Amino acid sequence: MPTLPASESEYRSLIALLIVAAFIVAGGIHYQTPMLAAIAEEFQADAATTGWIPTLSFGGLLVGIVLFVPLGDRVDKRRLILIKIVAMALAQALMAVAPSIAVLALAGLVTGICSSLLQHFIAITAEMAHPNHRGRALGTQLTAMFGGILFARIFGGLIAAHLGWRYSYMLSTAMLLSIIPVLWVRLPSTRPTSHASYGALLRSLFELYRAHGGIRRAVTIQFMFGICYGGFWAVAAPMLALIHRVGPTAAGLMGIPGAAGILVARPAGRWTDRAGLKPVVLAGICSMMAAWVVMAFGEWWIAAVVIGAMLLDIGLRAAMVANQTLINSAVPDSRSRTNTLFGLHVWSGNAVGAFLTSWTFAHFGWVAVCGVAMTAIVLALLVHLRIVPIGDAR
Repeated sequence: MPTLPASESEYRSLIALLIVAAFIVAGGIHYQTPMLAAIAEEFQADAATTGWIPTLSFGGLLVGIVLFVPLGDRVDKRRLILIKIVAMALAQALMAVAPSIAVLALAGLVTGICSSLLQHFIAITAEMAHPNHRGRALGTQLTAMFGGILFARIFGGLIAAHLGWRYSYMLSTAMLLSIIPVLWVRLPSTRPTSHASYGALLRSLFELYRAHGGIRRAVTIQFMFGICYGGFWAVAAPMLALIHRVGPTAAGLMGIPGAAGILVARPAGRWTDRAGLKPVVLAGICSMMAAWVVMAFGEWWIAAVVIGAMLLDIGLRAAMVANQTLINSAVPDSRSRTNTLFGLHVWSGNAVGAFLTSWTFAHFGWVAVCGVAMTAIVLALLVHLRIVPIGDAR
């Protein structure tokens, strides 16, 4: 059975494999984003019914993060990854031939749960990387994940438009099946760092949160960032359609400028290695503040939304790389559990942001949405500057 690499060449080869695998897996729950209208048309369903597909997919991701990622500290991560990726391939294949939206939604739930294996990739990368280069290594890994999401959103839509939405899931299944044998041969085993029972593992999440102020600060900031980021993407298409008469195809292309953060993830990792966490996170906060100031003019100038989306993504990705580096360095024998805390705050922040901004936009309009997001990012700044006491780092 493969073990952790002993040479630089083996290390680079394994990192390359994890990058490719992360790219493929990350797109699994995002192919649906541009295809929901086509799915609704085929099954003669309304938006509320098709909405169960993303709801269960992203809900499944949260379930997977909370209930299964902590096991990575107690069980060989290799075993967890292989089980999840095989189940994910089967779920994506089922989505490609699904006879109903109910089957699609249930397979989406399984896909979401299995997508939590990305947190295991991050933990393995952090374990292998030299402490002085951990930020760069994690930045590279996160770049692959962001790229996979962008690929799924853009190319999934193009495939759906020209061949049919089922072919997007066929493509996803084929890519997953191609990487599984390579992971089986090359993915190393990892040594468990805890012998606690499953219940004790879950309870220790609260203990880790209480015991480490640095972790509390990092996940709180990412929660606030999630409100801003998830909130934007929840109302971007309705806002562009209502105010600027932009259709769904053009709105979907907002994913291109909104993926600017892919270009900064790796440099942010190198900067974190050199200068530490604080300046990188502060730069991310400032970028996100600038994004919402610019987007406040979006009612009158559509380019403001495009520029704002770029700044938003840059700020989010830079801070995420820095905070993820801290999370994976703070408690080395509990990386799976600290990544659980991190992922839980990121995705719950996105969910809260989507709810808050959707309600705000419906009742008060776009400028009020910008106000909600700016409030969240100001709170993140106050936490970062320790004006709001979340706890001292240990």
